[in-house]
Amino acid sequence: MKIGRRGFLAASSSALVLAKSQLSRAHVQLSEASEPIEIEGREIAVYTTAEKTNYRLSPTETLVFKHLGQPLETQICVFVDTARKFQTIVGIGGALTDASAETFAKLPTAKQQEILKAYFDSSTGIGYTLARTNIHSCDFSSGSYTYVNEGDQELHSFSVNHDKQFRIPFIKQALATARGKLNIFGSPWSPPAFMKDNHDMLHGGRLKPEFYQSWANYFAKFIKAYEKEGIPIWGITIQNEPMATQKWESCIYSAEEERDFLKNYLGPTIKRERLGDKKIIVWDHNRDLIYQRASTILTDPKAAQYVWGIGYHWYEPWSGGEPMFDNVKLVHETFPDKNLLFTEGCADSFNAQKLNDWKLGEQYGRSMINDFNSGAVGWTDWNVLLDETGGPNHVKNFCFAPVHADTKTGQLIYTNSYYYIGHFSKFVRPGAKRIASSPSRSPLLSAAFINTDGKVSVVVMNKSDQKISYYLWIEGQAAEVNSLPHSIQTLVFSVSS
Repeated sequence: MKIGRRGFLAASSSALVLAKSQLSRAHVQLSEASEPIEIEGREIAVYTTAEKTNYRLSPTETLVFKHLGQPLETQICVFVDTARKFQTIVGIGGALTDASAETFAKLPTAKQQEILKAYFDSSTGIGYTLARTNIHSCDFSSGSYTYVNEGDQELHSFSVNHDKQFRIPFIKQALATARGKLNIFGSPWSPPAFMKDNHDMLHGGRLKPEFYQSWANYFAKFIKAYEKEGIPIWGITIQNEPMATQKWESCIYSAEEERDFLKNYLGPTIKRERLGDKKIIVWDHNRDLIYQRASTILTDPKAAQYVWGIGYHWYEPWSGGEPMFDNVKLVHETFPDKNLLFTEGCADSFNAQKLNDWKLGEQYGRSMINDFNSGAVGWTDWNVLLDETGGPNHVKNFCFAPVHADTKTGQLIYTNSYYYIGHFSKFVRPGAKRIASSPSRSPLLSAAFINTDGKVSVVVMNKSDQKISYYLWIEGQAAEVNSLPHSIQTLVFSVSS
């Protein structure tokens, strides 16, 4: 079979990518080996959240490692290997949207302080270190708006004054509570209407080629305007859900369109504006098409040079299908030099009667364990706070948040998803590395991490209706743990001397 020059180059490129992936995996397997650790007699602090109990991130017991040796086939175990280290964790958090900020503003001062500490204080709360915010309006805004006057291609009228009423004050308080340790990235839902071929911020449409440079300039102005307000911007995504035509703010990019906008306009503009340290994240949509989008962009060296990572959401299960975690893993294996970041997920179709539904939390636990085990370096929930209707949302696309506020009474309602996320965010800190973890029974899911201070956090989720006793096993040392039905636990111990 004859292969032309283009086919040869493509084949060579694929071979190079595969070789890099294999080398990366070999590096993990070979270079991270260390001397056996001595943990016999060391204590394990166990924190539990469980259905039909009062346990909510509660310290439930203290265990001690004892010698076990080779476990029997009948002994259920979660095996952990601290010598096998993988990706470095950037952070875990949620979205600081207009809806969250507007709901926050309606709360009494004491409740505002409670929500800030609940999310952003690492001691008394769950210690979020990553946050997303919308670049002008999204569906979770009270109405559509932009930062420029209609038709202002030169962006002379650019101003973030709209955000100074609710969102900017909210973000600044979150930053203060997190003591500045909060990486914030911005995402647009749509360019201004005059830049699009459907002349509408809603209902999809495409960015007109003649406005590519103007739109790239818009990103730079957003970053600089927010930083002038005292809000450092860590990164940006190019487009929220670029393959979805929605009744709210939306815009369509094919993989080739996103690639070309990045390499010819956005990337060079960010660099020219001396913003080259900002992370640029592509895709920002579901796991279903993630490989096609990543391969189209990352096999173009001129585009790939600007890409820090690939963002993705969890809304791909069509007609009751399963989440496509393997697609995330494939991107990680194929492009190991790029980062994977979960950028949005929530349970939609808000129903106040289901605020205590245990499936809300289990959806988070399952996704977070599988996403981290597939190579994700960070995980970002959607709105951190919504009102008693699941909004505000200007197109009535109401959904669940980990915390809801009843703006009539001022009360806060913590769903179990808040606690499920907290089992990760509180105990897995930026700079931590994922380490090998393997449960011996399918009802248990696990992920393990070692923090920079030498503390290991092992998250174990029991998705079954049964109580399960298992051994946390490391190099022949083990401790027996009781896992309640429909529960999640974080087991914390130190391997440093």
